[in-house]
Amino acid sequence: MSKDRLIESIALTANCVTILGLLLVIFQLGQNRTLMRAQVRHELASTIVDLLNSSANNSELASVIRRAGLGEQLTADEHFQFRLRSNALLRYWEDVHYQYRLGLYDEVEYSRQKAAWKASFASSI
Repeated sequence: MSKDRLIESIALTANCVTILGLLLVIFQLGQNRTLMRAQVRHELASTIVDLLNSSANNSELASVIRRAGLGEQLTADEHFQFRLRSNALLRYWEDVHYQYRLGLYDEVEYSRQKAAWKASFASSI
């Protein structure tokens, strides 16, 4: 084997290893994206569960939310409590929309979120 052939073989091998390395990086990026989507989904689900549990575990807050939904009169403190809870819910929805725009929340999940928003607004009118 001549010196030129040896150099060509080494260069070809190095190029093949480089291509294989790039393919591995592409695969890992895809895996990372999948993991990121799962993590975002979990965090958003945990957030809404916490918001819902705050109402379920606090009878006073549940009463305030129910009475506000019925249009009943609230005290200043109850109105403040209701406004804080409503702001938390709006911030959650804002985060869902932001994650969707970044591509970390898929269309199916986002459609479900929009349906939940619609139902929430419809029940509060």
